[in-house]
Parts: sequence; C-alpha cells; structure tokens
Amino acid sequence: MRIPLTDNYTAPGLRSVTRRSKHAGQVRRLMALAALYDGATRTEAAAMAGVTVQIIRDWVLKLNAHGPDGLIDRHSGGETPILSGVHRQALVTAIEDGPIPAIHGVVRWRVIDLYQWLWDGYDVKVSPQTLSHALGRRHRTSRIAR
Repeated sequence: MRIPLTDNYTAPGLRSVTRRSKHAGQVRRLMALAALYDGATRTEAAAMAGVTVQIIRDWVLKLNAHGPDGLIDRHSGGETPILSGVHRQALVTAIEDGPIPAIHGVVRWRVIDLYQWLWDGYDVKVSPQTLSHALGRRHRTSRIAR
C-alpha cells in the first residue's frame, strides 16, 4: 500500500530545512523526499538516495509523523555499560596513585589485579579483556621506587 506524503511540506520547504541541518543523514533523506514532492517516483528517489523503495516508505512515514526532525539519526542507547563513570574514575585514580603493597598485596597494577580490586571494592564483575579495553592507553604499570 502506498503511503501518501503529507501536505504540510513542499519541495522548496524541505530543501530550506536541509540548508540549516547539521545532520548529513537527514539532508540525504530530505533531498530524496523533496524529489518526491517534485514529482519523482519512489524508485527514482530511492536510486537518488542509494536506498531501497522500502526505506523511502519508512522515511515518508517518519516525515508524516514527526516532521523533518523525525529523519535525524538517533542513538539507540544500547546496553548499560558494566563500568559506570564512577568506576572508571576510581580506576583512573587507583592507577595514577599506584597500589599500596601492604594493603593491595602488589607492587604494580596488572589488569588482573585491577579486576580483583573492582570486585572487592565495588562488587563489579567484568572480564579482564573488557577491563583492559576500558582502560585503553591510560593503563601504565606503576612501581614503587626503592
């Protein structure tokens, strides 16, 4: 079933929105829909945008429902990270301060030591690989000067 375009917009109106937009994806979508308002077929608009006719249909639905802002890419959010900002900041501080041998039982931090430190102090269980990835380039071993 063909979904009709709303009468709220015109091709020049959509093009003026594209000039003010800071989102490349939105501009591409609006230009394809402006071509529809100019009389292009959905197949032609899909070819112009490099997508399928089904995607053009989805864009028409979004424009009709939410206006031009409905065509902006949205972040899906994804899963909640295991390491919160508090955990990450505590790790950075622990790495910068270095371990205290009498308390932590090590003279330098290794990823496996930080893994155990997180579990003991915050009840956060994360794999050593994930922890290593989260630390990125910030992880440097620290040794006690003797």
